[in-house]
Amino acid sequence: MIDRPAGREAAPEEIDDRAVYVISVAAELAGVHPQTLRIYERKGLVRPQRTAGNSRRYSARDVARLRMIQRLTQEEGMNLAGVRMLLAMETELDNLRRRAERLTAELERERRRLEEQARSVTPPSAMVPLAATRRVRLRVADPQQQREGGPPIPLGPAGSSER
Repeated sequence: MIDRPAGREAAPEEIDDRAVYVISVAAELAGVHPQTLRIYERKGLVRPQRTAGNSRRYSARDVARLRMIQRLTQEEGMNLAGVRMLLAMETELDNLRRRAERLTAELERERRRLEEQARSVTPPSAMVPLAATRRVRLRVADPQQQREGGPPIPLGPAGSSER
């Protein structure tokens, strides 16, 4: 069970994760035999919490998962290996979603920080947009070639027609 400080209410996600159902009640709620739950546990499809006396305790989230496993095996004809793969992919997808949310939040914080830094360094009126600038191509003459009357050495991409 999840330990909380006295007087603090459980958050909704904690309620789903509180392991309160013994195996017989969880099996009844999921519509399966208790032995089926033991098989699912051995196959790694569900991981009930254990009490100090080592008895299984299932949460509401576990019962929902058991119902989904039953639906996949009974109605969809999926075998337990397929269910395990599907559950692993769902877990990976959830992890990737959480990571994407964290990265999005981090990117937004960094964007705000850089905008604030840009405002504090230079007043916006003093900034010149890049589109308003003009590229200039420089040529440097090699002193030996100039003495021999050769053309200047171009700097930049070879054969570029930009001026």
